[in-house]
Amino acid sequence: MKNDIAISNQRRIFEIIAVLVTGLGKFLFMDLLEFRFPYIATACIFWMVYIFLRKKEIPDILNYWGLTFDNFKKTFLELLPLAIILSLAFYFIGNKLGTNILNINILPILLIYPIWGIIQQFIMIGIFARNLKDSDGLKLPTAGVVLIASILFAVVHFPFQILVAATFLLAIVYTYLYLKGRNLLVMGIYHGWIGGLFFYTIMERDPFLEVFGTNIF
Repeated sequence: MKNDIAISNQRRIFEIIAVLVTGLGKFLFMDLLEFRFPYIATACIFWMVYIFLRKKEIPDILNYWGLTFDNFKKTFLELLPLAIILSLAFYFIGNKLGTNILNINILPILLIYPIWGIIQQFIMIGIFARNLKDSDGLKLPTAGVVLIASILFAVVHFPFQILVAATFLLAIVYTYLYLKGRNLLVMGIYHGWIGGLFFYTIMERDPFLEVFGTNIF
């Protein structure tokens, strides 16, 4: 990732506020009003439009954010063992607890959810953590940035305690690796795959049914 992109502190503050508003919107629209699909679709569209507009202003901004294929293979292979271990653990723990409800609905989730996973990783570490790390005024150490970003990402998944704990631990890994130059796209893809499986095996929830209100068949 390039580190020499000129971004004003005002822009960084705006982006951090936009991330916080997006997070607060989750509690209102997903948790309280149960507008899951409209919220996710709106958040994805907003941030994709923002990426497009910033790309027009600063052609190298995608490199700065890690939204390219640089280090894609390296990051994918680095995280693959962790993904396999977690997937097997979720499956067997879910069987043990009786929370495993794996069904065919997971197939479209494994295709769709990585898109939302990339958006989440982008706003949480590509925008929030990156701006904390590179801000001229804050001068936070990497460990502090990792901790703050991980706490925020975990809080967004409240009130599900097991999900809060899981996302906190994964956010530590993802944020640290991202700030070391790893590929953000890969992290978003794994976020979607691991997160989708976690819902079906540990959370005893069917995201496809929750969002679309029906089974795939």
